[in-house]
Amino acid sequence: MNIRIAKTKDLPELLEIYNQAIALGGKTADTSFVTPKNRQTWFDAHPDHKYPIIVAQIDNKIVGYLSISAYRAGREALQHTAEISYYVHSNYHRKKIATNLILHAIKMCDKLQINNLFAIIIEGNLASIKLMEKFGFVKWGKLPKVVNLNGTLFDHLYYGLKIKA
Repeated sequence: MNIRIAKTKDLPELLEIYNQAIALGGKTADTSFVTPKNRQTWFDAHPDHKYPIIVAQIDNKIVGYLSISAYRAGREALQHTAEISYYVHSNYHRKKIATNLILHAIKMCDKLQINNLFAIIIEGNLASIKLMEKFGFVKWGKLPKVVNLNGTLFDHLYYGLKIKA
């Protein structure tokens, strides 16, 4: 497996993976498929030097990705805190793709000057909760019953990791 910084040309594969997560349900709060246009805006908000998107490749195929995103962008007191989101192609679940992406992201934090890393997970996504806990992330908080997926309400859970005190 090769992990590298995403390039603009990777956007169609990232879009495919993300839309798979939407179709599966309970993995993201998006409920409608995303388009190349609105994902380009998202991609452009992730400069390599501070908030990169990394991809995992097997045999030159992108099988997963992880984005490191600003938390409350523009607020200087929060510039050392970032959110991670990760998605894996449905044909590659349970093959340690997300594990390797998260490990790589944690290792990048020192260079990126990120001291606090967190993920927001929809209640019921037990695979992501277990994965966060495997890396030492702990539940920092929740927004109760704010996620509405087809009329069913779920909590939004915040799992965080102190990289540097």
